[in-house]
Amino acid sequence: MGAAGIASDPHGQGDQKTTGYTDRLTGLGNRHRLGDKVRQLAADRATDPAPFTVGIVNLDGFKPINDLFGQAAGDEILCQVAHRLKACAPDGATVTRHDGDEFAIVLPLVFERLGAERAGQLIKDVLSAPYDLGDRNVRLSASLGFAVYPFAGEDFEELMKSAETALYRSKRRGRGQITVYSREIAQEMKQATQLEQALRNAIINDTVDVHFQPIVRLRDNRVVGFEALARWIDPDLGFVSPAVFVPLAEERGFIDTLSETLLRKAAEATLAWPRDLFLSFNLSSVQLMDLRTSFNTLSILNSVGFDPRRLELEITETAVMSSADTARRIIKELKDAGIRISLDDFGTGQSSLGRLREFTFDKVKIDRAFVSAITTDRTSEHIIKAIVSMCEGLDLEVVAEGIETECEAQKLRELGCGMGQGYYFGRPADAATTLRYLAEHHHDFALVDRATA
Repeated sequence: MGAAGIASDPHGQGDQKTTGYTDRLTGLGNRHRLGDKVRQLAADRATDPAPFTVGIVNLDGFKPINDLFGQAAGDEILCQVAHRLKACAPDGATVTRHDGDEFAIVLPLVFERLGAERAGQLIKDVLSAPYDLGDRNVRLSASLGFAVYPFAGEDFEELMKSAETALYRSKRRGRGQITVYSREIAQEMKQATQLEQALRNAIINDTVDVHFQPIVRLRDNRVVGFEALARWIDPDLGFVSPAVFVPLAEERGFIDTLSETLLRKAAEATLAWPRDLFLSFNLSSVQLMDLRTSFNTLSILNSVGFDPRRLELEITETAVMSSADTARRIIKELKDAGIRISLDDFGTGQSSLGRLREFTFDKVKIDRAFVSAITTDRTSEHIIKAIVSMCEGLDLEVVAEGIETECEAQKLRELGCGMGQGYYFGRPADAATTLRYLAEHHHDFALVDRATA
């Protein structure tokens, strides 16, 4: 399905070895041509080192395109990206394709950070328009990293390494970001790499732990389940927040390993719980773009002997929006196995009502931002009341997060909210402490019996 005049590559990678300096799929130059162009520019400006800029463009969420629509569709998008980049490139610029979904651009007349950011914004806007695949349109975003010669490197390898460092930082900040290399960014990324290595070692050594926070039925404060939460204390770094290490694992491509390790540990811990309690576990946005997620999840549950009907998987609206078609397929497979799906952080996304219509969720979790203001802010109270009423009509269960006081709990009861979670009912605790909590709070749980069983 290649664009007119461009040969199709069934593997979607382009055969750069057999075409020398040309990427066969897109017709652009390849990395060899990029290297020659950069070296020639540097040589031309050796006596008077006027700056120039090199940028790397990486498509966000490209992999699911091949998974969902096939390799030909992926090739077509890559060809369209190539045409758009050539069309928007300024005079004198060189556009190349490295491999996969990564492109590069040399900008001889861009001399400093602001100029690189302006060029990046133009590229980002051009690439964000829908891609025509005949019977459907697909949207993608792009992340960009730039390096300015000679400040970010005086030879090709060093300059590209700096651009890649900037690109990594863009990826860490989310989709559609633009970063221009600086020494401060290099230091930040060095620290992130050190943290990554420590986290990888922690996963190998099984020192990332799972804690459990109770979820209660508000009308009588009875425990009905627990949410599993990742906790990591490093010998050198101390406590590392999951808000730091989970996005790092997503960015560096091993969130699946981390998540699967934690799910196994959590499922094993719950085998000592009463069977009427459910386990709530968070899926990342990356996992909702990987078609292996449902198979891997069910394999873990089966190996542990955990009933899938006791598992609730929490996903955010942002994660669903990243690749809706892939997410829809994964969610269906999980639900077909008996797993329940909960929409987390409800009310903070961009189109929550639309997502409730498109996806068959079982539960909605009201974000703590509304709960914390429920006793002082009439707007928050009305929003929660509307959410509860709407969910009742849609036959969805509701959990309010971040409850810290009896006043908040009572207000939520009055509004008809079914379940609650927060420090008022219990802080996250390790498996052993959770068992003691159950001995005190669950009507038919006996710690002695469990210990001797």
